[in-house]
Amino acid sequence: MPQGKRTSPRQRRLRRWFSLLLALVAAGIVASALTPQRQTAAAQDAGLARQGQQLYLNSCVDCHGPQLQGVEGRGPSLIGAGEAKVYFQVSTGRMPLPRQQAQGQRKPAEFSEDQIRALMAYVHSFGGGAEMPDERGTALRGNVARGGELFRLNCAACHNFTGRGGALTSGKFAPSLDPANEEQIYTAMLTGPSNMPVFGDRQLSPEEKRDIIAYVDSVQHERNNYGGHPLGTLGPVSEGAVAWVVGIATLVLLALWIGARA
Repeated sequence: MPQGKRTSPRQRRLRRWFSLLLALVAAGIVASALTPQRQTAAAQDAGLARQGQQLYLNSCVDCHGPQLQGVEGRGPSLIGAGEAKVYFQVSTGRMPLPRQQAQGQRKPAEFSEDQIRALMAYVHSFGGGAEMPDERGTALRGNVARGGELFRLNCAACHNFTGRGGALTSGKFAPSLDPANEEQIYTAMLTGPSNMPVFGDRQLSPEEKRDIIAYVDSVQHERNNYGGHPLGTLGPVSEGAVAWVVGIATLVLLALWIGARA
Protein backbone atom coordinates (compact mmCIF):
# COMPACT_ATOMS: atom_id res chain seq x y z
CA MET A 1 0.00 0.00 0.00
CA PRO A 2 1.37 3.42 -0.86
CA GLN A 3 1.96 5.68 2.10
CA GLY A 4 0.22 9.09 2.28
CA LYS A 5 2.13 12.22 1.68
CA ARG A 6 3.76 13.47 4.86
CA THR A 7 3.38 17.08 5.90
CA SER A 8 6.43 19.17 6.54
CA PRO A 9 7.07 20.89 9.90
CA ARG A 10 6.35 24.21 8.29
CA GLN A 11 2.92 23.03 7.13
CA ARG A 12 2.11 21.71 10.61
CA ARG A 13 3.07 25.08 12.14
CA LEU A 14 0.87 26.87 9.63
CA ARG A 15 -2.04 24.61 10.51
CA ARG A 16 -1.59 25.27 14.24
CA TRP A 17 -1.46 29.01 13.63
CA PHE A 18 -4.53 28.80 11.43
CA SER A 19 -6.47 26.85 14.09
CA LEU A 20 -5.43 29.38 16.73
CA LEU A 21 -6.57 32.22 14.48
CA LEU A 22 -9.96 30.56 13.96
CA ALA A 23 -10.36 30.13 17.73
CA LEU A 24 -9.54 33.80 18.35
CA VAL A 25 -12.02 34.89 15.68
CA ALA A 26 -14.75 32.72 17.21
CA ALA A 27 -14.01 34.09 20.68
CA GLY A 28 -14.17 37.62 19.33
CA ILE A 29 -17.54 36.97 17.70
CA VAL A 30 -18.97 35.58 20.95
CA ALA A 31 -17.55 38.46 22.99
CA SER A 32 -18.90 41.05 20.55
CA ALA A 33 -22.33 39.44 20.78
CA LEU A 34 -22.39 39.62 24.59
CA THR A 35 -20.53 42.85 25.31
CA PRO A 36 -23.07 45.29 23.82
CA GLN A 37 -25.78 43.88 26.08
CA ARG A 38 -23.59 44.27 29.16
CA GLN A 39 -22.50 47.72 28.11
CA THR A 40 -26.10 48.72 27.45
CA ALA A 41 -27.24 47.47 30.89
CA ALA A 42 -24.32 49.21 32.58
CA ALA A 43 -25.05 52.42 30.68
CA GLN A 44 -28.70 52.25 31.70
CA ASP A 45 -27.77 51.75 35.37
CA ALA A 46 -25.33 54.65 35.20
CA GLY A 47 -27.96 56.85 33.56
CA LEU A 48 -30.52 55.97 36.24
CA ALA A 49 -27.99 56.71 38.98
CA ARG A 50 -27.20 60.14 37.44
CA GLN A 51 -30.89 60.95 37.26
CA GLY A 52 -31.32 59.76 40.84
CA GLN A 53 -28.43 61.92 41.98
CA GLN A 54 -30.13 65.03 40.65
CA LEU A 55 -33.40 64.08 42.37
CA TYR A 56 -31.51 63.40 45.58
CA LEU A 57 -29.75 66.76 45.51
CA ASN A 58 -33.06 68.52 44.92
CA SER A 59 -35.17 66.74 47.55
CA CYS A 60 -33.08 64.72 50.03
CA VAL A 61 -29.70 66.34 50.61
CA ASP A 62 -30.82 68.69 53.40
CA CYS A 63 -31.69 65.77 55.71
CA HIS A 64 -29.36 63.00 54.50
CA GLY A 65 -26.23 64.94 53.52
CA PRO A 66 -24.42 65.40 50.18
CA GLN A 67 -22.65 62.03 50.50
CA LEU A 68 -25.62 60.18 52.04
CA GLN A 69 -23.80 60.30 55.39
CA GLY A 70 -26.85 61.63 57.25
CA VAL A 71 -27.41 64.85 59.17
CA GLU A 72 -27.65 64.74 62.96
CA GLY A 73 -31.12 65.59 64.16
CA ARG A 74 -32.57 65.50 60.65
CA GLY A 75 -32.04 62.21 58.89
CA PRO A 76 -30.02 58.98 59.11
CA SER A 77 -27.23 57.84 56.84
CA LEU A 78 -28.35 56.10 53.65
CA ILE A 79 -25.04 54.38 52.99
CA GLY A 80 -25.86 50.69 52.71
CA ALA A 81 -29.59 51.39 53.03
CA GLY A 82 -30.31 49.62 49.75
CA GLU A 83 -32.93 50.02 47.07
CA ALA A 84 -35.66 48.18 49.02
CA LYS A 85 -35.69 50.82 51.77
CA VAL A 86 -35.82 53.63 49.23
CA TYR A 87 -38.74 51.96 47.45
CA PHE A 88 -40.78 51.55 50.63
CA GLN A 89 -40.19 55.03 52.01
CA VAL A 90 -40.64 56.93 48.73
CA SER A 91 -43.41 54.89 47.10
CA THR A 92 -45.57 55.22 50.23
CA GLY A 93 -45.00 58.98 50.38
CA ARG A 94 -43.31 58.82 53.78
CA MET A 95 -40.26 60.47 52.27
CA PRO A 96 -39.55 63.29 51.82
CA LEU A 97 -40.82 64.24 55.28
CA PRO A 98 -42.90 67.43 55.27
CA ARG A 99 -41.58 68.22 58.77
CA GLN A 100 -39.71 66.57 61.62
CA GLN A 101 -42.07 64.21 63.46
CA ALA A 102 -42.05 60.99 65.44
CA GLN A 103 -42.95 58.86 62.44
CA GLY A 104 -43.50 59.41 58.74
CA GLN A 105 -47.10 58.97 57.67
CA ARG A 106 -48.35 57.53 54.42
CA LYS A 107 -49.38 60.05 51.77
CA PRO A 108 -49.43 60.20 47.96
CA ALA A 109 -45.96 59.66 46.51
CA GLU A 110 -44.20 62.80 45.31
CA PHE A 111 -42.17 60.95 42.66
CA SER A 112 -43.19 58.94 39.62
CA GLU A 113 -42.25 55.27 39.25
CA ASP A 114 -39.34 56.15 36.96
CA GLN A 115 -38.05 58.72 39.44
CA ILE A 116 -38.33 56.22 42.28
CA ARG A 117 -36.28 53.71 40.30
CA ALA A 118 -33.66 56.40 39.67
CA LEU A 119 -33.44 57.23 43.39
CA MET A 120 -33.17 53.53 44.17
CA ALA A 121 -30.28 53.13 41.73
CA TYR A 122 -28.43 56.14 43.15
CA VAL A 123 -28.76 55.17 46.82
CA HIS A 124 -27.97 51.53 46.05
CA SER A 125 -24.69 52.61 44.45
CA PHE A 126 -23.53 53.71 47.93
CA GLY A 127 -22.77 50.42 49.64
CA GLY A 128 -25.55 48.24 48.27
CA GLY A 129 -28.05 46.91 50.81
CA ALA A 130 -31.42 45.18 50.76
CA GLU A 131 -32.61 44.55 47.20
CA MET A 132 -36.05 44.43 45.66
CA PRO A 133 -37.54 40.95 45.10
CA ASP A 134 -37.45 39.58 41.57
CA GLU A 135 -41.22 39.01 41.55
CA ARG A 136 -43.87 41.70 41.31
CA GLY A 137 -47.58 41.96 42.14
CA THR A 138 -49.54 38.74 42.49
CA ALA A 139 -46.36 36.68 42.02
CA LEU A 140 -45.43 37.77 45.57
CA ARG A 141 -48.44 35.99 47.09
CA GLY A 142 -48.02 32.58 48.69
CA ASN A 143 -50.18 30.36 50.89
CA VAL A 144 -52.94 32.18 52.78
CA ALA A 145 -53.35 29.64 55.59
CA ARG A 146 -49.63 29.50 56.42
CA GLY A 147 -49.47 33.27 56.07
CA GLY A 148 -52.23 33.70 58.66
CA GLU A 149 -50.26 31.66 61.19
CA LEU A 150 -47.06 33.60 60.52
CA PHE A 151 -48.85 36.95 60.64
CA ARG A 152 -50.48 36.21 63.99
CA LEU A 153 -47.14 35.06 65.36
CA ASN A 154 -44.95 37.92 64.08
CA CYS A 155 -47.16 40.89 63.14
CA ALA A 156 -50.53 40.87 64.91
CA ALA A 157 -49.17 42.27 68.19
CA CYS A 158 -48.68 45.65 66.47
CA HIS A 159 -50.79 45.58 63.31
CA ASN A 160 -53.82 43.79 64.80
CA PHE A 161 -54.86 40.38 63.51
CA THR A 162 -56.59 41.98 60.50
CA GLY A 163 -53.75 44.38 59.68
CA ARG A 164 -55.66 47.53 60.67
CA GLY A 165 -52.82 48.84 62.83
CA GLY A 166 -52.67 50.23 66.34
CA ALA A 167 -50.98 52.72 68.66
CA LEU A 168 -47.43 52.24 69.95
CA THR A 169 -45.28 54.28 72.34
CA SER A 170 -43.59 57.71 71.94
CA GLY A 171 -46.18 58.97 69.48
CA LYS A 172 -45.59 56.15 67.02
CA PHE A 173 -48.09 53.69 65.60
CA ALA A 174 -48.35 50.57 63.49
CA PRO A 175 -50.12 51.68 60.30
CA SER A 176 -53.01 49.97 58.62
CA LEU A 177 -51.93 47.62 55.84
CA ASP A 178 -55.03 48.20 53.72
CA PRO A 179 -53.41 50.62 51.20
CA ALA A 180 -50.11 48.69 50.93
CA ASN A 181 -49.33 46.71 47.77
CA GLU A 182 -47.32 43.48 47.63
CA GLU A 183 -43.96 45.14 47.02
CA GLN A 184 -44.47 47.60 49.87
CA ILE A 185 -45.34 44.84 52.34
CA TYR A 186 -42.32 42.79 51.24
CA THR A 187 -39.87 45.70 51.47
CA ALA A 188 -41.29 46.73 54.86
CA MET A 189 -40.53 43.25 56.23
CA LEU A 190 -37.10 43.36 54.61
CA THR A 191 -36.07 46.79 55.93
CA GLY A 192 -38.02 47.35 59.17
CA PRO A 193 -39.25 50.96 58.93
CA SER A 194 -39.76 52.99 62.14
CA ASN A 195 -40.37 50.65 65.14
CA MET A 196 -40.84 47.58 62.96
CA PRO A 197 -38.15 44.90 63.34
CA VAL A 198 -36.18 43.76 60.30
CA PHE A 199 -37.30 40.35 59.05
CA GLY A 200 -34.34 39.23 56.98
CA ASP A 201 -34.28 35.94 55.12
CA ARG A 202 -32.96 34.23 58.27
CA GLN A 203 -35.95 35.38 60.29
CA LEU A 204 -38.57 34.89 57.58
CA SER A 205 -37.67 33.11 54.35
CA PRO A 206 -38.82 34.62 51.04
CA GLU A 207 -41.52 31.93 50.87
CA GLU A 208 -42.79 32.88 54.33
CA LYS A 209 -42.84 36.54 53.37
CA ARG A 210 -44.97 35.66 50.34
CA ASP A 211 -47.32 33.67 52.58
CA ILE A 212 -47.79 36.67 54.88
CA ILE A 213 -48.46 38.90 51.87
CA ALA A 214 -51.14 36.46 50.68
CA TYR A 215 -52.83 36.60 54.10
CA VAL A 216 -52.72 40.41 54.23
CA ASP A 217 -54.20 40.55 50.74
CA SER A 218 -57.02 38.23 51.84
CA VAL A 219 -58.01 40.43 54.79
CA GLN A 220 -57.64 43.60 52.71
CA HIS A 221 -60.41 42.38 50.43
CA GLU A 222 -62.58 40.72 53.08
CA ARG A 223 -66.12 42.02 52.74
CA ASN A 224 -68.13 39.60 54.91
CA ASN A 225 -68.67 40.64 58.53
CA TYR A 226 -69.76 37.47 60.24
CA GLY A 227 -71.59 38.00 63.53
CA GLY A 228 -72.80 41.59 63.09
CA HIS A 229 -71.18 45.02 62.92
CA PRO A 230 -67.36 44.85 62.41
CA LEU A 231 -66.64 47.72 64.88
CA GLY A 232 -63.72 48.88 62.81
CA THR A 233 -62.42 45.31 62.50
CA LEU A 234 -60.10 45.96 65.45
CA GLY A 235 -60.83 42.73 67.27
CA PRO A 236 -61.66 42.06 70.94
CA VAL A 237 -60.55 45.50 72.21
CA SER A 238 -63.28 47.44 70.45
CA GLU A 239 -65.80 44.65 71.01
CA GLY A 240 -65.04 44.55 74.74
CA ALA A 241 -65.20 48.36 75.01
CA VAL A 242 -68.62 48.49 73.33
CA ALA A 243 -69.90 45.63 75.47
CA TRP A 244 -68.64 47.36 78.62
CA VAL A 245 -70.11 50.80 77.78
CA VAL A 246 -73.44 49.42 76.59
CA GLY A 247 -73.64 47.00 79.52
CA ILE A 248 -72.85 49.62 82.17
CA ALA A 249 -75.26 52.11 80.58
CA THR A 250 -77.99 49.49 80.52
CA LEU A 251 -77.41 48.58 84.18
CA VAL A 252 -77.47 52.27 85.26
CA LEU A 253 -80.70 52.91 83.39
CA LEU A 254 -82.20 49.76 84.85
CA ALA A 255 -81.20 50.83 88.38
CA LEU A 256 -82.73 54.28 87.85
CA TRP A 257 -85.91 52.74 86.54
CA ILE A 258 -86.16 50.38 89.53
CA GLY A 259 -85.51 53.30 91.89
CA ALA A 260 -88.21 55.39 90.24
CA ARG A 261 -90.69 52.54 90.49
CA ALA A 262 -89.92 52.06 94.18
